[in-house]
Amino acid sequence: MNIPENLLYTVEHEWVSYRSNDVIIGITDYAQSQLGDVIFVELPEAGSSFKAGEVFGEIEAVKTVSELYAPISGKILSINEKLEDSPEKVNSSPYVEGWLIKISPENPKEKESLLNNISYQNSIK
Repeated sequence: MNIPENLLYTVEHEWVSYRSNDVIIGITDYAQSQLGDVIFVELPEAGSSFKAGEVFGEIEAVKTVSELYAPISGKILSINEKLEDSPEKVNSSPYVEGWLIKISPENPKEKESLLNNISYQNSIK
């Protein structure tokens, strides 16, 4: 199971990458392995705003549909448009090509509620 040390995580199996001016969000390797083959990803429009914990989209696999939860509050700067034609990138490369959204974070303190790689690994045991 790939759980990069440089990312933060949620108990809902999203990963969060804080960069200088934005935050990239995706689902973890564990999540994609549990879902199976991803066939469709529904993402919000750029400019939409979400509060931490709100549903921002859905991911559909062959056997199930799962909601995606915003790990932090913010405004959507962009979505990964490549997933429209190639949703399987979530399976093959969840941390690079399979990212979901980029947001402008609203509340810096929300970062403190996210899990580090060790805590996330312990949560999925």
